[in-house]
Amino acid sequence: MVSFVSVVVHMPRIYPALDVAGGETADLLLAILDDFSPTAIEERDGSVRAFFTNADARDAARAALTDRYRTEPIDVSDEDWARRSQENLQPVTVGRLTIVPNPESALRTPHSALIVIRPSMGFGTGHHATTRLCLEALQEINVAGKRVLDVGTGSGVLAIAAARLGAADALGIDLDEDAIQSARENLTLNPEAARVRFALVDLTTSPLPAADVVLANLTGALLVRTASTLRDAAASDGVMIVSGVLEDERDAVVAAFQPAKILWQRQEDEWAGVMMRKS
Repeated sequence: MVSFVSVVVHMPRIYPALDVAGGETADLLLAILDDFSPTAIEERDGSVRAFFTNADARDAARAALTDRYRTEPIDVSDEDWARRSQENLQPVTVGRLTIVPNPESALRTPHSALIVIRPSMGFGTGHHATTRLCLEALQEINVAGKRVLDVGTGSGVLAIAAARLGAADALGIDLDEDAIQSARENLTLNPEAARVRFALVDLTTSPLPAADVVLANLTGALLVRTASTLRDAAASDGVMIVSGVLEDERDAVVAAFQPAKILWQRQEDEWAGVMMRKS
């Protein structure tokens, strides 16, 4: 008898990126980049590398920055970036959760609630302050038995974390097909995270399903623009956890979610995380 083995070949993904150096303050640079919806921002020695979903967005960002900064468009292989990142990433522990970059690290890391997230261009290895703030806020409430919606899921880390904390159902959505693929691949590395789904959804054009907990690690400008949509998705006594917010954007973001009541807020470096109750 002849047996057949199905082999899935994963081709490296190529991401349009922009190296930016010199010019004015970092806050101004981030504010300008935000208008072009970068999928990730990597701080480097004396410069910033911003990644985009397509070359058109990158080129538009470059045009907006040319008068103030030195810019160089490049294409980056996700495979190369992941390999370089994984060489240096150490486990990150936030409360009861520990995030590791590969299954081999999980075997070497004694912890009861491990999450494996392979480095990729999607946000969310746990090493960025905004992800850590969301993970911290998620553990300030009891999510056991709750429905959780993770908007802008990236690598899927927050949806997977919610499931590890006992959520009845966790849905992660993103408008980036590569992010959804990355999240689904990460889910296969976390068999303990039951009842997690990922879907391609554009927050700005599609209605959102109702949830007891709405997570949104986006950008300050996008949170302001979509606050009513995110608030409507929360149940009547639901909780909203937002991050990706620079400290000087916090007041504008909180105002956009009114009359929600602040339950928790914290700052790490220049980033803020806020948890609010809808009613």
